[in-house]
Amino acid sequence: MAIIVNLDVMLAKRKMSLTELSEKVDLTISNLSILKTGKAKAIRFSTLEAICEALDCQPGDILEFREDE
Repeated sequence: MAIIVNLDVMLAKRKMSLTELSEKVDLTISNLSILKTGKAKAIRFSTLEAICEALDCQPGDILEFREDE
C-alpha cells in the first residue's frame, strides 16, 4: 500500500511555486519539499487544511491511495 502525494501536480495546476505556498501556509520550504517528494511519514490535518485552502482544492486532490501490485 502506498499514499501518493500529488502536491507538485496541484502546484502546477494553480501556477504556484513552492515558495509561494510556503508563505501562504507558514511552513518552511524544506518541510513542504519533504511532503512533495513523498518522504513525509505523516501530515497534520491543520497543515493539510491550510494547503487545501491555499490551493483551493480537496484533500483527495493532493493525497492518493494506490495498492502495491
